[in-house]
Amino acid sequence: MHPPRSQSRRFLVPAAALLLACGGCSEDPSGGGAPLGEEQQGIATYYDADGSGNCSFEPTGDLMVAAMNTPQYANSAACGQCVDIVGPKGSVRVRIVDRCPECASGHLDLSRAAFARIAEMQQGRVNITWTPVSCDVAGNVEYHFKNGSNPWWTAIQVRNHRLPIQKLEWRRGSGAWQEVPRESYNYFVNASGMGDGAFSVRVTAVDGQQLEDTLSRVLDNASVEGSGQFR
Repeated sequence: MHPPRSQSRRFLVPAAALLLACGGCSEDPSGGGAPLGEEQQGIATYYDADGSGNCSFEPTGDLMVAAMNTPQYANSAACGQCVDIVGPKGSVRVRIVDRCPECASGHLDLSRAAFARIAEMQQGRVNITWTPVSCDVAGNVEYHFKNGSNPWWTAIQVRNHRLPIQKLEWRRGSGAWQEVPRESYNYFVNASGMGDGAFSVRVTAVDGQQLEDTLSRVLDNASVEGSGQFR
């Protein structure tokens, strides 16, 4: 189980009211999301973000980050997605690194640094428009194996991706591609493992683009650079 978020939030209405507003959202719905390029209406608040959270990314020096509301978090499909936000003071681009459990659809919870770009801090809660966009990343995608991964239980996270990830598949040799289930903490987990030796992975972005790579073996808490990047 991925640990829950520990940072406390400010300027949020009671969770019960927000759950009512989003139709009684479940903790980890499998659907939802915000389509690439489709403008959304909502609100912004802020919290003490450090770049980590439910998406299982490490803390980062780049604090232009945000937590996605539960319905549009879409069981971690929003993780790593970039969003352009326009508020009363200005605009900012953030990367989704976390989930806001009590936030209704349209609500983004920003880092303090990101919120300061779009509004005065004392406002605390403001109306915004926001649009999912391609991330401006350098280099190729990266595959990160979760700590504890082994040939008999394998968890892979896709990192440094320009577009949101729709699915990850794997196969050994020329066998059939098998889709790997996605967990709410942003890892694709094969509960029976991917075995010893080399295997292939295929990653599909939300617009249908695909990348294929051959990985030499299952690693434990380590990363491998892929051979390409989405356009």
